[in-house]
Amino acid sequence: MKYYLSSIFVCLALLLQGCGESVATTTKVSDYKGTGSVTQGIAQTTVTNLFPEGRRVAALGTIDSINSQAAWAVPAVVNYTNDNFPIAPDLYNDYGHKYTDTQAALSALNEDDIVEVDTDGEVITAYIFADNYFEMYINGVSVGKDPIPFTEFNSNIIQFKVNKPFDIAVLAVDWEENLGTGTELNRNVKAHPGDGGFVAVFKDESNQTVAITDGDWKAQNYYTSPISDLSCLSESGSVRLSTNCTIQGTDDTSQLYGVHWAIPTDWQQQGFDDSQWPAANTFTNDTVGVDNKKSYTNFTDIFDDSNNDAQFIWSANLNLDNKILLRTTVNK
Repeated sequence: MKYYLSSIFVCLALLLQGCGESVATTTKVSDYKGTGSVTQGIAQTTVTNLFPEGRRVAALGTIDSINSQAAWAVPAVVNYTNDNFPIAPDLYNDYGHKYTDTQAALSALNEDDIVEVDTDGEVITAYIFADNYFEMYINGVSVGKDPIPFTEFNSNIIQFKVNKPFDIAVLAVDWEENLGTGTELNRNVKAHPGDGGFVAVFKDESNQTVAITDGDWKAQNYYTSPISDLSCLSESGSVRLSTNCTIQGTDDTSQLYGVHWAIPTDWQQQGFDDSQWPAANTFTNDTVGVDNKKSYTNFTDIFDDSNNDAQFIWSANLNLDNKILLRTTVNK
């Protein structure tokens, strides 16, 4: 009884310190039965910080697979330093413009901000909030990238000229502080999973909504981490499932695994066959955690329009899936 009581007190003390978030499991590569490429531990840093002004370090890295000959860029291959890929103008940006409403952001745009996909097309305006980073293509043409890869949270407005029907393709990345593990310092542990989320509204020249993010979009995951037990992963057709995996944190990043899949080279092009991709999962504002972020709440007239309420979308696991390709077609 004395040992039992003392164990309770120890556990309570650990929980108060946040140590209860730590996980310890024993797993090996042979426990993984899926189609992905497995990595373990921390990646080698290749870019120390894409955005030094940010509250968290937005680094890039590479890591070698332990079950194939592949090497992987983490958290993703991005066009952040590519000057030919346009930066999306601000809706709200702590390091740029902090517009208080949609009209103020629209008034700040000019013709030079409109990306021309079709010379005789209609101007479409997209309103975007991404956790953490996005790159958007229309019919394969790059129309805007997130100006902040990690933090602070921001939102954007993009205008492009296009004919219908057109395809929207988005790379969405949940950035990571501990490269190769999908984790960040949080909740009193060094390596805790982050979470993602992407919401967007598209309006035509008459201010009519032509598209919103919802469950009709396609969403395929290409990087899952942190995984502490590889046997928790499963696949069903093209669906890559990590719903049985823990989202607790740890202080030992060496025991964390990542699983990666190669991105198809033409995924952003018009007519790309995404029919085998899973449907996007939808998530509430509370789950994503935006109710205290001005970059979202200043524009709820757009994102939370009662007649066309856009939903946050992602793949099946908002916490463990870190690199997502999103697609939809706008027909009318």
